[in-house]
Amino acid sequence: MAGPPSAPLTSPGTLACVGDCDVIGRRAGRVLLVDADNRVLLLRGFNPAAPAELFWFTIGGGIDPGESAAEAAARELLEEAGLAVDPADLGEPVWHRIAEFSFDGRRYRQEEDYFLLRTEAFEVSLAGLDAVEQEIVVGYRWWGAADLEAGEAFFPAELPRLLRELTS
Repeated sequence: MAGPPSAPLTSPGTLACVGDCDVIGRRAGRVLLVDADNRVLLLRGFNPAAPAELFWFTIGGGIDPGESAAEAAARELLEEAGLAVDPADLGEPVWHRIAEFSFDGRRYRQEEDYFLLRTEAFEVSLAGLDAVEQEIVVGYRWWGAADLEAGEAFFPAELPRLLRELTS
């Protein structure tokens, strides 16, 4: 997808047009949940506009009004994996990126803060997924950096490098 016109994103939790309103600006908090074997938990899902194209992605999502990135990441961790954590336990973001993507026929420019959280093994629960997520999330799996490089589609593309850097 072509890059959007340059424009500032809105405050946390606010969706707004960017440039000519073809691109929606959004902020998100995401979690790199890493187990004792240096594997990251990813969800598997699809874009409703392309249901045959499955891919893996990190826990996280949009920042609601009044939330910090860490609060959003902690909320999403509970909703998407069933793990409750205090936002303060996430510390400071370990990575920041701006991602441009399409979802369900709409284009987004999303500013993302990633938090690293180490965890022991636990029973993952997808019971907290919202209605849209229930339709598009089809599973989860713990991935090592080498596993990611074996060829399945995942986002962000920098994940194997980032995982190695954060766990070495």
